[in-house]
Amino acid sequence: MKICVIGIDVGLTSAKAAAFDDAGREIRTVSAPNPRVAVSRERQEIAMDTLWDVVADVLRDLTAWLAADGWTVSAVGATGHGNGLYLVDEQLRPVRPAIASTDSRAEHVVAALDPAAVERMRLLTGSLPWAAQPGVLLRWLLDNEPESLDRARWALTCKDWITACLTGVASADTSDSSGCGLVNLRAREYEPEVFDMLGLPRELQRILPPLHASDEVVGTISAEAAARSGLTAGIPVVAGCMDCVASPLGAGSTDLGDVTVIVGTWAINAVVVPTDAVPPRVTINALLPDPRLMLAMEVAPTSAASIEWASGLLGARATLPLTPRDLLEAAHGAPPLADGLLFLPFIHGAPEHLGASGTFVGIKGSHGYPHVARAVAEGITQYHRVQIEKVVATGAVVTDAPWTLAGGGAKNPQWAQMFADVIGHAMRRQLGTELGARGVASLAARGVGVDMAPWGVEPDPALVVQPGICRTAYQQQAARFDRVVSSMTSVWEAYA
Repeated sequence: MKICVIGIDVGLTSAKAAAFDDAGREIRTVSAPNPRVAVSRERQEIAMDTLWDVVADVLRDLTAWLAADGWTVSAVGATGHGNGLYLVDEQLRPVRPAIASTDSRAEHVVAALDPAAVERMRLLTGSLPWAAQPGVLLRWLLDNEPESLDRARWALTCKDWITACLTGVASADTSDSSGCGLVNLRAREYEPEVFDMLGLPRELQRILPPLHASDEVVGTISAEAAARSGLTAGIPVVAGCMDCVASPLGAGSTDLGDVTVIVGTWAINAVVVPTDAVPPRVTINALLPDPRLMLAMEVAPTSAASIEWASGLLGARATLPLTPRDLLEAAHGAPPLADGLLFLPFIHGAPEHLGASGTFVGIKGSHGYPHVARAVAEGITQYHRVQIEKVVATGAVVTDAPWTLAGGGAKNPQWAQMFADVIGHAMRRQLGTELGARGVASLAARGVGVDMAPWGVEPDPALVVQPGICRTAYQQQAARFDRVVSSMTSVWEAYA
C-alpha cells in the first residue's frame, strides 16, 4: 500500500493541495485561484463559502488522481495566510465575509493605541499591532459592526476555517495565534491583556478557539467534507500552522539563525531566534513547533502583490492578458535602477507606515513599459531588504550560509539575482516543491507517527546565487529608496 499525506496551502492568491510520500517527496499538486474582493480602497474581503468550494475542488481533483494511482491518504494538514479575520457562528457558518490580511480599514485603531501598552504587549506577545491583526479588527467591528460580534462564536484564521470545514471542529494553533499577537510567548497561552490594550471587553475572549500544538490531531475528516472533497471520512487532521511558518518548515530552514525570504502576495522575511530571549522588536514573532525556537519576522503586503497589480493594470486594454511572468520578462529590457525610476510597493499599505500607498517617484517621459516593470521588481526587492535589515538590527543573529529564497523571486533567475545584489547576501533558490504545503504536510505526518528522518532537506549548491556586479549600484539605490520612504511619511499622512 502506498501511503501519503496531504498539505493544503491557502494564500490570498491561490489554494493548493499537495500530496507527499513518507519521505517528504512531492507526488502531485493541484491549485486554483482564490476569491478576494476589493470592497473599497481600504477594504479587502473574502467569501468564505466560496473559498471552501475552491479548496474542496482542488482536493477532489487531487484525491481522484491519488486513488487512481493507488495512494492512500493517512493525514491532512492546512496552512493559510496569517492574520485577517474569519468569524463563524455556533454552527461554524460565516457571520460575515472574511477580512483579508491586506485590509487597512482599521489603521486609525492602531494609531490611537497607547504606546506604553503597545510596548508591554510586544514584550509579552512578540508582536506589534497593525491594521489587519484579528484583535485590531475585532475592535473595528466592536465600533462599527457590533451585531457581527454578537453573532460570532469563533474568531478563526484562514487555515482554521479550512480545518473547521474539514472536521466540523473549531481549533487554533500556537504558530498562527502567536503570529496574530494573541499569545504570551513564554506561557504559550492566550494573553488577556491584549484585549485590554485594544479596548476590548475580556468577555470577548470567548471567541478565541482552543489552542493546540501545530502537529496535534484536532479532528477527522467529516462525512460532509468527505463527500465534498473526495477524502475518506475519518482521516486525521492536525491543527496546522500559518503559511510563513509552514514555508521555512518545508524548506528545512529551522535552525537558529536561518533566514527565509518569501516572495508571495506578502513579503515574509524571517529569522529563526530562541524563545528564551527578549523577543526582537519586529512586527511578528511566531512560535515554531520546536518549543525552543520562533520566527522573528518583518512582513507586509508589499511583495508579489505589486507584480500582480502592475501586470493587470498595464495589460488591462491589451488583446491578450499580461501575466506577472510577462512583466518580469519585460523588466529585463530596462537597465538596473530603471533609469532613475523608483517604486514604493505599498499598494495594500504597510504595517509600519500608516496611510502608505503605492508610489512612483522620478517618472519621466523617457520611461517606458520595461522601466516601469523593472522599477516595480526593484521596489519590491528593496523593501524586502529594508525588512531584513530591521530584523537584523534587533540583534537577531543570522547565519553566514546562503539564505532561503522562496516564491516568485526564486522561480525567476534574474529576479533571484536582483535579490542577491540588493540584499548583499548569497541566496539559495528553493525550487521544485510547494514549500507551504510541504511544511504543513510534515506536521500532519508527524501527528500520525510517521518517521520524519527522511523528510530532511539537502540544499542544492547549484541553486545558490551570489551578489554580482550590480551590488554597488543597488547599494546606492537603497540609500535613495530609504530617504524617499522616510520623506513620504508626511505626504501619506496629508493624503489620508
